[in-house]
Amino acid sequence: MYKFEVYKDKAGEFRFRFKASNGESMFSSEGYKAKASALSAIESIKKNCPGAAVVDLTKEEA
Repeated sequence: MYKFEVYKDKAGEFRFRFKASNGESMFSSEGYKAKASALSAIESIKKNCPGAAVVDLTKEEA
């Protein structure tokens, strides 16, 4: 099961990481001074990104 994990970094800021069902971290957030801001960012991702486009900015040929 996919999940978001909220944690505090060494600087005391709140961050979150998104983990795959195998436990591997797929991405992590920037630091937030308030926990509520990190939680709000998670909710925004969950609500607003189901159809996000993939843009390949590499110059490699497929």
